Amino acid sequence: MSAPKISACIVAYCDYEEVCAAVRSVLANTPGQDFRLFVVDNASPDGCGQKLAAEDFGDSRVTVRCLPENVGFGRGHNSIMEELDSDVHFILNPDVLLRDDVLTGMAAWLLEHPGVVMATPQLYFPDGRIQHLPRRKPTPWLLLARQLAGRLGGVFEKTDRHYTMQDEDLSQPRPIEFCTGSFAALRTDVFKAIGGFDPEYFMYVEDADLTQKALQRGQVYLLPQFGAVHAWHRAPMRDAGKFKMQLVSMGRYFRKWGCGRGRI
Repeated sequence: MSAPKISACIVAYCDYEEVCAAVRSVLANTPGQDFRLFVVDNASPDGCGQKLAAEDFGDSRVTVRCLPENVGFGRGHNSIMEELDSDVHFILNPDVLLRDDVLTGMAAWLLEHPGVVMATPQLYFPDGRIQHLPRRKPTPWLLLARQLAGRLGGVFEKTDRHYTMQDEDLSQPRPIEFCTGSFAALRTDVFKAIGGFDPEYFMYVEDADLTQKALQRGQVYLLPQFGAVHAWHRAPMRDAGKFKMQLVSMGRYFRKWGCGRGRI
């Protein structure tokens, strides 16, 4: 079987140095020439986009796009969709660092398993701790418990452990119902067929929505044999604007997909 044709996209918003570190780690650890990396700047007010456009990464496989306005996470990723001609496409956060050739391995695995259309690796904090990002299909109760677990413990903590699948064996490849947008691989034809991210989400829950659309085309998997570092900058819910945005996104998600439990 020939090497898979791979593409990837990083949507940036400020923090030029972090974005550059992510880009360099992807380029250094993805040796194939049949690879294209898009870096989309979402009109960063700190000049990140202009710096990225002027940056010489020394690699013709990277393309920088600077959007005239901040269109949000999902629409930022969708903005390059028509340019994709790959077999497998990766959605990557700017706070992800690769340590080895994860993209080629994951892409090959996907193409060897035709029933799987989307996958995520095991992500780790910079200090080596596991991040519990594979999750069950969201429900209002599970999302409430997620917010209260750290403060109130008890039943909320137990429910959050269930939501993040910490009560399951995740040491082997297995189906999941919620694939994080921090690092996701999709068959490119499926990504295009489902229209990418729903553009009505500006931020929050758009990855859960994308997963549900992918599940209509096949299975979604956790692939723990592959790993990467993820800094995971979580926005504090003390920010009233971000909290309101999250509530709006959650409302849209539950209107589309219902409030019931998933299949696992």
